Amino acid sequence: MRYRALACDYDGTLADAGAVAPHVRAALVRLRAAGVLLVLVTGRRLEDLDRACPGARALFDAIVAENGGVLLLPPATVPRRLGPAAPPELLERLRDLGVVPVVAGDVVVATLRPYETEAVAAVRALGLDLEAVYNKAALMLLPAGVDKGSGLDAALGALRVAPADTVGIGDGENDLPLLARCGLAVAVAGAVPALEAAADLVTPGGPGDGVAEIADALLAGDEAALTGVSA
Repeated sequence: MRYRALACDYDGTLADAGAVAPHVRAALVRLRAAGVLLVLVTGRRLEDLDRACPGARALFDAIVAENGGVLLLPPATVPRRLGPAAPPELLERLRDLGVVPVVAGDVVVATLRPYETEAVAAVRALGLDLEAVYNKAALMLLPAGVDKGSGLDAALGALRVAPADTVGIGDGENDLPLLARCGLAVAVAGAVPALEAAADLVTPGGPGDGVAEIADALLAGDEAALTGVSA
């Protein structure tokens, strides 16, 4: 098999409306049984992922959470931070500015895109080296240089897989660094236009179904399916 790993986003890519369909999970199980390593690369915090996708830690060989901020290598249960935690002063300032919700992970601070002005102002006022990362309606604040691409680099390094031997699949603008690292960049149908433009191919199926289509094509060695739907 040409590709040794598949790295995919969760919401809007693997999951539809927050849940993974049984046939999609089954396709990933078959792919992993054939020797392909599975990497989940998500903006979610690990505790949120555990609630949304029970069994994710057993299914994936590596989980990059918090949009590149955290790496978990099952069966280990303690994740590794890939960047520093945001200072408490940032959370306090955001709340003082009326930003709701403010959700802090081990590394990421997340809120909603309408609060972009307040979030950027708070970061500048405190002199923090943080960058705003967008995913549709979501806004995340992360240390400079931390994104899904850097998180994937850490995961693939631990798994000893080259990025060129990896298929990346996503749907949102925050997946651009993820796809840029991979030997085959895939957008599921319905992805944001910028990601479709950057992808090597766009799947016929949307969330969940597109991932299953790629998994089945990899198992079948179907090069036409992996190159025939042009972005």
